[in-house]
Amino acid sequence: MQGLHRLWGLAVMAALVSACSGSGNSGDPRGTAPPPTGTADSGCTGACANANSFLSVADVQKVIAQAVAEAQAQNQPATVAVVDRVGNVLGVYRMSGARTTVRISSGRGVVGGLEGIAIIPSELAAISKAVTGAYLSSEGNAFSTRTASQIVQEHFNPGEFGGPSGPLFGVQFSNLLCSDVFLPPFDEVGIQYTPNLPEGVGLEGPRSSPLGLSADPGGFPLYKSGTPVGGVGVVADGTYGLDPNVADHDRDVDELIATAASFGFGAPLDRRADRITADGKTLRFSDVGIADLARNPDQAPAFSSLTESVGTPVDVLGYFFDHPIRPGTAFGTDSSGIRPDTTNYPGLDAFVLSDSSRSDRFAPRDGVEDNGLSANEARELVRAGLAVANRSRAQIRRPTGSQARVTVTVVDTGGNILALARTRDAPVFGTDVAVQKARSAAFFSGNYVETEFAALPDAVYANADGSASSVHVDFGQVIDQSQQFFAEPNLFSSGNGSRSGPFAMTPRALGNISRPYFPDGIVGANNGPFSKPFASWSPFTDGLQFDLINNQLLGIVSAYLAEDWGAIYSAGVEGCTGNARLKNGIQIFPGGVPIYRGADLVGAIGVSGDGVDQDDMIAALGLKNAAATLNTGIGHAPANMRADRLQPQGVRLRYVQCPQSPFLDSTEQNVCEGL
Repeated sequence: MQGLHRLWGLAVMAALVSACSGSGNSGDPRGTAPPPTGTADSGCTGACANANSFLSVADVQKVIAQAVAEAQAQNQPATVAVVDRVGNVLGVYRMSGARTTVRISSGRGVVGGLEGIAIIPSELAAISKAVTGAYLSSEGNAFSTRTASQIVQEHFNPGEFGGPSGPLFGVQFSNLLCSDVFLPPFDEVGIQYTPNLPEGVGLEGPRSSPLGLSADPGGFPLYKSGTPVGGVGVVADGTYGLDPNVADHDRDVDELIATAASFGFGAPLDRRADRITADGKTLRFSDVGIADLARNPDQAPAFSSLTESVGTPVDVLGYFFDHPIRPGTAFGTDSSGIRPDTTNYPGLDAFVLSDSSRSDRFAPRDGVEDNGLSANEARELVRAGLAVANRSRAQIRRPTGSQARVTVTVVDTGGNILALARTRDAPVFGTDVAVQKARSAAFFSGNYVETEFAALPDAVYANADGSASSVHVDFGQVIDQSQQFFAEPNLFSSGNGSRSGPFAMTPRALGNISRPYFPDGIVGANNGPFSKPFASWSPFTDGLQFDLINNQLLGIVSAYLAEDWGAIYSAGVEGCTGNARLKNGIQIFPGGVPIYRGADLVGAIGVSGDGVDQDDMIAALGLKNAAATLNTGIGHAPANMRADRLQPQGVRLRYVQCPQSPFLDSTEQNVCEGL
């Protein structure tokens, strides 16, 4: 089980407190933002990407060479990874003397889960940082791993006690290697590890991240002519962590080196996170700038001048081998795995995921259950969601007044994806997350939760060295504790006289009970039943969400360390949780609703990519509008079955929440009333 650590980075997002990260996270007394990097506003609003929007071999070499020069000047040898916009690894370079492993820690002294695991390979950490920068960004927004750190912790902003949790609380456990939504690396060669792949074979994306999404500073998106073309991630210090306090400015060595690496490929200034607000709070992009560097990156020696004494390219099993550097793919083309729709969603500027034969991977299809969703219903549900998104005001995009860019998906009660499409320029991370949200809504609204959780094997935690510990999590007990918390013995089973089945759950309602404080953010309050108490909680071990994927991560890491490519590939087929309805894990921030035909659950719709209220609204109105168009009996759950009927400890759960002034073409308000 030593491999455990490697993939355990999966919880990457839950990274460690920078103050303890060994990155020099001391407060910056200047109290002002560092000088910006990047270019002026390019004017791109989602349509600039073209066949020439990709990183060339020379571009990748330049990024690495600039990182190496700064690392030498900082006397901090580093591992550097570069990926394209859909997660293909284009180059991994480890300097001589660089750490080969990092340690996971939240800095809070928490024990269990991923906390304290000390053998995470540095190349996996660097790739995860690079993927995070690429996947969270678009032509309308540029987010870094520091941005991710700000939006996944127990308070938003981190360090502001009493505030609610981050808007993307839980997103760290997405885009995982065991997800069935994103393809395993080089899937076209099957389960046989082949070290001599022909150039270009198996490069279709999007690709999963070895450690999920990262909150450890040192990962940035890379841009060319206003459009994102990839990301860069750097690991130089010994800890994989996060920033627990956004009130100061840190001099994080990973972030310094990554800043140098991104020189000439910086995000347009008007698209950076520090020009975007959420809940009235400005997001953070970086704590350092060009003026903080020890060396001018424009004068970095050429990549061709780097000798073996400086460092060497690194092979990464299943991700990158036998090619020191390779070019990226152009987003929106067949080779990227994301291309314009030509069949199912006319007039909506929709994009779909394509397979190696250039076919739509998630073309509309029938659900498996009797009286379930038909292919036509699934198509119309996604179409209606896309239509709502196209007229909705974006929350996290520039310029102000842009339309929302999201992924919309529909699943049946078995978790099968019945249809999936994206709007133009939607961030890549939202594709996997939208499926997680839909599956979570469908699963926890069903009458099978109690039985299927009881059948799951216990989650077995790992020690710091990756060996199995004595700590086990019994999922049957999680359900028992939840029903006690709600004083509702039929919480996840058939109802009584007041309703015909279990309560209809949404990701927002599930999020309410997945926080270390209930109500959310109230310091000193008890935890929700799907969370751990704050004393034993961290983003690396957050409760049910993590525990469900614990065992699979151990297996994947062990396979990685054993260089067993077949087992790694199989993990993408088997899924993350051991439950067929939740193959890529659960998600606990808003953006989805269950779908009913009368009082019978038939599936769910999930949305992700913009502000969480926008995601909620697009899902809720997409279902409402599709129901009216189809007139086949599908719609929202009956009011008496919805989770907002529950009031544990006198606090009512939330079902959905819509933004104010949500539309670009209307002054309509309160659009979610009467659903």
